[in-house]
Amino acid sequence: MAGAEFGFELRVCAWAESNWTPAEPDSRVLVARQLGTQRRRWDTVLVEADPEALRTRAELGDRELDPELRSLAEHAPADWTYYRDALPDPGYPWRYVRDAIHRASARGVLEERKRGNRIEIRRVAPYPDWVRRVVAIENKPDFDASAARDLADQLERDVALGLADEVWVATRADETRALVTEMPIHAGVLTFDEAMDASVAWHPRSLDPDAAGVRVTEHGDPTTFEYVAADEKRETRRRIAERAYGRGWRSYVETMRPDCKAFDLRDAEHGYVPYCHAKDCEQTAAECSGSCASFSPEPPQWRQRGWPIEGGPGQAIQRLLARRRSRRRPGQ
Repeated sequence: MAGAEFGFELRVCAWAESNWTPAEPDSRVLVARQLGTQRRRWDTVLVEADPEALRTRAELGDRELDPELRSLAEHAPADWTYYRDALPDPGYPWRYVRDAIHRASARGVLEERKRGNRIEIRRVAPYPDWVRRVVAIENKPDFDASAARDLADQLERDVALGLADEVWVATRADETRALVTEMPIHAGVLTFDEAMDASVAWHPRSLDPDAAGVRVTEHGDPTTFEYVAADEKRETRRRIAERAYGRGWRSYVETMRPDCKAFDLRDAEHGYVPYCHAKDCEQTAAECSGSCASFSPEPPQWRQRGWPIEGGPGQAIQRLLARRRSRRRPGQ
């Protein structure tokens, strides 16, 4: 198992994609990484989805819908209707709504037509309530007592807010004692051995995302906090779920340099992880950039070869991960 947290994180995502057991047996599971809010970002996010609703969601495309496009999809009528009669008052100039309608139409999220001077819209498919549960996992392969206390503080905030249905920590099997001792009792603990076989060291308690939550703004004496309404939590969960749907966990390659001659993918346990031949290690996304001293772009003749690396090995890697992301996205 790689020592870097990045490599461990990718392995946990791959394991979850193949082995996670949802609360409702027929749920489909989407796996993503590095998602959350401005205040909190989780390493791994699992979205348990209603299978029928997810198929309906797939009719609106395979890219994430930002809040503006999602609102249009939710309110677009079944029959052609003047857009101002179909949509709620946005509270800002309608010209911005028209821009969003053009963008949604280009994406296939809804249909638009012009009748005289009026823009009419019609839905492609109803936007479904497809999210059943959201599960957050923090990945910490290596621990000491100080790191465990810091993580415990983060998880206590997660539990108080109740944005996810469950929160977990994933770590190496030999780090279990520090975790079980320091973690809040509501957080579950997953341990992985060298072969990335998982065991549950501590089962989590279910949180209530449909109730108001508490956001701790500052720990101290006294601790300050604010209440978060259930409606705000539901909206945040929808945004996170849409990002998970569109990005998955293989999007790391989009911020790395697969066009470098030293870049490679290696099959590791449940999925592929990036590997750098120049440094002879599993590099992180931060290390793999054009500013890397070992960066060496593919020669032009590589990009002129035909199948199976048409466009060069870097583009072949991107296509491979895109196909796997599409194949593993339920509903497609």
